[in-house]
This record gives sequence, C-alpha cells and structure tokens, in this order.
Amino acid sequence: MADNTNFQAAAYTARGTARDAVALPAALFDGTVNVPVMHQAVKAFLANQRQGNASTKIRKYVAGGNQKPWKQKGTGRARQGSTRAPNWVGGGTVFGPTPRSYAEYVPRQVRALARKSALNARARENAIFVIDRFEYEAPSTRAMKDLVDRLGVGERKVLVLTDGAKQTVFLSGRNLSNVHVMPYSDVSTYHILWSDVVLIEAGALGQTLEPVAEKEPAPVKRAPRNPTPAAPVKKVAAKKAPAASKPAAKKAAKKSAAKKTSAAKKSAPKKSAAKKAPAKKSAAKKSSSTKKKGK
Repeated sequence: MADNTNFQAAAYTARGTARDAVALPAALFDGTVNVPVMHQAVKAFLANQRQGNASTKIRKYVAGGNQKPWKQKGTGRARQGSTRAPNWVGGGTVFGPTPRSYAEYVPRQVRALARKSALNARARENAIFVIDRFEYEAPSTRAMKDLVDRLGVGERKVLVLTDGAKQTVFLSGRNLSNVHVMPYSDVSTYHILWSDVVLIEAGALGQTLEPVAEKEPAPVKRAPRNPTPAAPVKKVAAKKAPAASKPAAKKAAKKSAAKKTSAAKKSAPKKSAAKKAPAKKSAAKKSSSTKKKGK
C-alpha cells in the first residue's frame, strides 16, 4: 500500500520548545506500509534473540543401567535390558530438544522495506517528532524526563533515535522504563513497532535546523516523594500540649512540699514545750515535799 503523501512532523528543541513543522524526506516517507513484510521482519528479530540452549539426553548418554535388571525368563515379569530405557523412571528422553540455532535470515532489501513500512505507519498516526539536536554536556535523566513530559508523551512508550551514537543521551534515557534510546542507523522494525512515539534527531534525516531561542517552559508539577499526612501533625501537636504544663506542675509540687516542711517546723517547738511542762510540775512537787519534811 503506497500513497504519494507528503508527511510533516512537529519539530521541537531538546528542551521541548516548539518549532515550525518539518517536512519528512519523501524518499523514505512515501506512505508505503507492507504488513506481511513487517511481520516477517519482527518474527525473525524475535527468533534471533533465542539462545537455543535446551538439551536432553537419550538413553545412551544417561549414567547407569549397564546391568540387566533381572533374568530374561522365569520371573513372570516383562523382559528388560536396562533401567535407562525410556519407559523407566530416570531413563533417557525420546526425541527431546537438543541445542540448536533458531536464527532466521531476512534479505537486506526486505529488512529495509519492513523498516520503511514501520516508519510510514507511525507517520500516518502523527507519532513522529523531529528534535533539532541533542547536545547534553552530561547525562541527565531529569532533562530527558522533562522533554518527554513537555511533549505530552510521558505515559507512552518513546523511541529516541539519535544521529550516531551519543553516550550522554543514551545514559539520560536508560533509567526511564518507557524510553529507549538508540542510533538511527541501528533501529529495526521491531523497535519502531514497539514504540508509540518516535523522536528523531534532524541530523539523522539529513536535515539541518537552525537553533532557535529557548522559551522557558512552565514548571512541571510533581508529587512529593514522601508526602506528610495532615492527621499525624495534629496528633503530635496534641501530644506536645501536656508537655508544656510539666514545668508548672513541678513548681506546684515544689511549693506544696515547701509548705509541708515549714508547717512541720512550726509544729515541732510546740511539742517540745508541751513535753517540758510536766518536768516543771515535777520540780515544784519536789520543792513542796522538801518543805514539808523541814517542818
């Protein structure tokens, strides 16, 4: 299926500032979408990822079983020659898997047609964005996350195609689960169809976009990592209120103790005076008794 359609893609800077729309190359984006070829390319890509390490042993490779388990005749049981026969537990496997290669070869022109069809399919969906240039001085996951959010595709699977291998861009998107960064020359049909949105650097398409003034984008609101609930704050404040009254209670306790001690001191002399009074009376009695004896 081919249509002579001139596709245009929205263009942005590396920080998400919108630019004028860019016309996609007509030689590549001509509207061709060949579904059977894309299926063949994706099937071969997935098959080539298999290692083919599954392995089993036939009866001659299983250890043991060199002796006949019982004699041929006279036992009433079926004749057996080895305990490693397939009908025995622990015996060999019949027609089991062995290490093999699952590789499938797809001709170069078929692969090119499949990749072209996948790009045209995304262009029909307006899912291709052009980025003027990626120039990251240092890896920054925050910069890549901000770019994806400002384009409005933060919740979708994004494929970033750079003009050649760029380590800083790759490291910036490596920690994002929904972002995959790779050079434009290495992209396959599988990667294009895996993604929902494709970001292509202008240099990879053979275009040169002049730099434009960056507009300061609106800050993206993000939820705090560890939000503090309001209820526990009230509880903590309620617990702190009694703590503030503890010094006053201590002061009151000290005052009451001081009053008790002063009262005890005042009452102590009275008791001693009361005890001494009888002693005076006894002295008076002695003096009177001596006077009577003198008479």
